[in-house]
Amino acid sequence: MTTRTREPTILAADHITKAFTTPDGQPLPVLDDISLELREGEIVALLGKSGSGKSTLLRCLAGLIAPTSGRALYRGAPVVAANPGVAMVFQTFALLPWLTVRQNVELGLEARNVPAAERHERAERAIDLIGLDGFESAYPKELSGGMRQRVGFARALVVQPDALFMDEPFSALDVLTAENLRTELLALWSRDDFPTRAMLIVTHNIEEAVLLADRVLVLSSNPGRIRAELAITLDRPRDRRTAGFETLVDQIYGIMTGREPEPATAIAPAAGAQPSPLEEPLPAATVGGMAGLLELVLARGGTEDLPALAHDLMFEVDDLLPLVDGAQLLGFATIDHADIQITDDGREFVMRDILTTKELFARKAAANAPLVRAINNALAASMDGNLPEGFFLDILRRGFSDDEARRQLDIAIDWGRYGELYEYDANTGQLRREANAPESEAHSVEA
Repeated sequence: MTTRTREPTILAADHITKAFTTPDGQPLPVLDDISLELREGEIVALLGKSGSGKSTLLRCLAGLIAPTSGRALYRGAPVVAANPGVAMVFQTFALLPWLTVRQNVELGLEARNVPAAERHERAERAIDLIGLDGFESAYPKELSGGMRQRVGFARALVVQPDALFMDEPFSALDVLTAENLRTELLALWSRDDFPTRAMLIVTHNIEEAVLLADRVLVLSSNPGRIRAELAITLDRPRDRRTAGFETLVDQIYGIMTGREPEPATAIAPAAGAQPSPLEEPLPAATVGGMAGLLELVLARGGTEDLPALAHDLMFEVDDLLPLVDGAQLLGFATIDHADIQITDDGREFVMRDILTTKELFARKAAANAPLVRAINNALAASMDGNLPEGFFLDILRRGFSDDEARRQLDIAIDWGRYGELYEYDANTGQLRREANAPESEAHSVEA
């Protein structure tokens, strides 16, 4: 399929900034000065890691939440309520279990006061379009995950929106079902009777973005900023195995993992200063996961192409990102575009005995992982080497949501326990410094 005309703008973000408020009244920045356009005839993917504000931006454009500053525009007019030209498909299906497929599909039409006879007719057409004819009277519990997501698509398409928004629509599905639905969505998009003029999809999956989109916007994290915009000019259907596809994946991977220059507006630590836990969050990687990745790289000669490694393991490249980020943060690996190379410290971490690897990990984590360093320093500076977890959670909530603050602390606890830097009592919520934990250069909480 050739790309349709892109000229008329359906939706636009005009310098949107969004901040939420933490429990202690502090602003939590999520989006920073985002500007973009969604034009007729195109699929745009918003790609980024956790904390990049992808879903928040989607909701601002849909009129579900208001930006702190800037504005969302629909056909040139400011969006001040739920956007009438947008319909959304969610990750979690969001079906009402007590309603049939037909009744779930009709919900949006009913909310718009469409007469019953017209609702039934349009719902039947939408159900037939997405391949669920024969299941009109079924309840969600009778359907597979893929079929339930089809209902979600039918419910969105039945209102004939100008723009279809999708928030990680395939991430809750198994690999084969997700692939099948992506293929079918593109087949529908190529049809003249497809009832929407543009699509905006939020994803963290690089290959999914390249498969689906005409343009990919890569967002940086904490807060979200547009880091790069790439036009995808490959003909459809797209083949993952072609050189052009792999080149784009490698390029986007390099941008997402930070090996492209940050935009001039990015806030960097002062010269000589170490980043704080709020400036450099810990990746969602376990010690065992990082060790496994390094062992595989070492077994392949110490250098490996990450997309090739992910393909051989039957993973997406994105699944390896947290492990790669963790290994790079600790100094166990270096990254050059899409290639990972194990360092001398990484070799030692993989090949030495358990006591040596624990000592090495402790030194690296205390020096290079900001939150681990902050916890280690704070415990060393306390009167008895003990502090409650609430102390660290309160600090983390200055820059993260409650859930993300908890995740960050859990990762730091996992890393610190492995390196025997500190212990954690889940019953009391207390962290206690180990007697032989290495000292860091400064004993202050850098948050």
